[in-house]
Amino acid sequence: MSNTNSPLRRTDRSLPIALLRARETIMGPIRVMLAESHVNEQKWRVLRVLEERGAMEMTAVAQAACLLLPSLTRIIRAMEDEGLVKRNSDPDDKRKSLLSISAAGKAVIQNHSAASNALFSRLQDRFGADKLETLLDLLEDLRAVKFDP
Repeated sequence: MSNTNSPLRRTDRSLPIALLRARETIMGPIRVMLAESHVNEQKWRVLRVLEERGAMEMTAVAQAACLLLPSLTRIIRAMEDEGLVKRNSDPDDKRKSLLSISAAGKAVIQNHSAASNALFSRLQDRFGADKLETLLDLLEDLRAVKFDP
């Protein structure tokens, strides 16, 4: 039985729920792809960011990889132990650490690049290249929206 008097939008038209459902649609196949290398999606995002942008300070990596700094700190310890990333002192400010991807981390990216590209191609074929580009643009526009406190 549905409650038509609810003061909230229906869950099938709720933006937060729709975004979560879309995320799970996309992330399911990516998690399967990553399972063989024992790299989870958070580590994959960190590797992707470092491979793309080069050495970065921890706060910048956290922002770029959509991780909270305390979570990134924990993840980086494990990634260092696994040899996927390296941490060095910032030559300009010894109090800061710069993270960079290691050869082993680059190998993970390389090992998954064909499968990752194939997943994106399948998505593009099924959803439509133009629609996908429009969706990405709209999501960037949405991210730029600022709510008053």
